[in-house]
Amino acid sequence: MSDVAAVNNLVTKYTQLQQEIGKVIIGQKEAVNFSLLSIFCGGHSLLIGVPGLAKTLLVNTISDALGLNFNRIQFTPDLMPSDILGSEILDETRKFKFIKGPIFSNIILADEINRTPPKTQAALLEAMQERSVTIAGHHYKLDLPFFVLATQNPIEQEGTYPLPEAQLDRFMFSINLDYPTFEEEVEVVKNTTTVNDQKVNALFNAQEIVEIQKLIRKIPVADNVVEYAVSLVGKTRPKSDFATDLVKKYIDWGAGPRASQNLILAAKANAAVHGKFSPDIEDVQAVAVPILSHRVVKNYKAEAEGITIDKIITSLF
Repeated sequence: MSDVAAVNNLVTKYTQLQQEIGKVIIGQKEAVNFSLLSIFCGGHSLLIGVPGLAKTLLVNTISDALGLNFNRIQFTPDLMPSDILGSEILDETRKFKFIKGPIFSNIILADEINRTPPKTQAALLEAMQERSVTIAGHHYKLDLPFFVLATQNPIEQEGTYPLPEAQLDRFMFSINLDYPTFEEEVEVVKNTTTVNDQKVNALFNAQEIVEIQKLIRKIPVADNVVEYAVSLVGKTRPKSDFATDLVKKYIDWGAGPRASQNLILAAKANAAVHGKFSPDIEDVQAVAVPILSHRVVKNYKAEAEGITIDKIITSLF
């Protein structure tokens, strides 16, 4: 299949995919869109929202529609790295045997990742970066595609271990889930208080997802779009020549080069699912807020004056 035919096929399948997911997930279209773009780019996402917004159901439904294996890990203060990665045991023949942990799956839901100590967080984040784990000197490759969707509760911060900025940077997107509208919530209540179970059909398989990830990387990008993405990231750095007065006043630290890479990758994916064969500046802007929001650190003045990161980022367009 040619690249042009592959993009056209992706557009058709993407529309069908949204319809399948929409059978179960009411609303939350932005969260679904960014989660899918992240998978198509081979990245990971951080999902932030209060309890009860169907974060687990969202990930489970996406994995069903994509035909991928799914595991959920509930992060707790006593969770150890071996509980995620797996461990070696002595079998009946007195030989060490490796028992795989839940990390060996295509899609991982890391539920409340900030509830577990840094040592366990680091074990997951290393697997995210390397797509492999090392146990007792042995190297084990993870199944591809591999996608981690970690959740955080923005309300309850007592007894949590916030992710350091360097580890937040490993996530391609930071996706905020908001409350549903009145009409959406009415529909949710109607659908979930009856015996009518909606079945989600698998439209892809693991190999097809890997092929899409390769296709996204092959999409060409014009120099002016790359330069726009890099300058946009540069504007978030207070000491940069590109920095605006708003950034100098309210931002302590800006985004690093990984943000520029992710902006271009996500812009490619956004262009492809909309039938375009090369991204433009509008595609960069469409994905900029969830890619930059967790990489930019605002100062106390911004906190005091109620200035949000999203407002600062959109002002840079």
